[in-house]
Amino acid sequence: MTQETPTGLSSAAPFRPVLTRHADAETCADPSSVMTLLADSADTADGFTSYRSTFAKGAVGAPAHFHTRSTELFFVISGSLQVLVDEEVTVLEAGDFLAVPPHTPHAFAAAPGCEADVLFVFTPGMGRFDYLRLLGRVMRGEADPKEIAESAERFDNHYVDSPVWRAALEASA
Repeated sequence: MTQETPTGLSSAAPFRPVLTRHADAETCADPSSVMTLLADSADTADGFTSYRSTFAKGAVGAPAHFHTRSTELFFVISGSLQVLVDEEVTVLEAGDFLAVPPHTPHAFAAAPGCEADVLFVFTPGMGRFDYLRLLGRVMRGEADPKEIAESAERFDNHYVDSPVWRAALEASA
């Protein structure tokens, strides 16, 4: 039998509550987006990882890739996000939710002519914050892009070629 704590939480909870105040959240920026780091897997007993990304108009978020261990969840807070899932390209609008299971190729970018504000969650959690920091350094020219390819296994981020996604990006340019 578990005991209740004064907050009503079971003492058998897998991790302590996580509160990230906006004013205290770490951010990573590149020329076209700002990522606000909310909770990494180390804080949640590998239960989830979460961050928020705001994309400028025309921002390319991520090329086609897949994860082998986690489902990636997208919730569009505002704006519009163009996404690839398998071989289908669609646009998510404010309030839309998408869950991409492991081994499913996907990509995303701000929809043509739009900004996007998106909450991302990975479950189970995976240490993404170091990847986001690396990505920011590469985008700002402070690190070599080959470091991203070399980190594929560590961050469970496996890039793939997608002619469908390339065509969608070219059409929106």
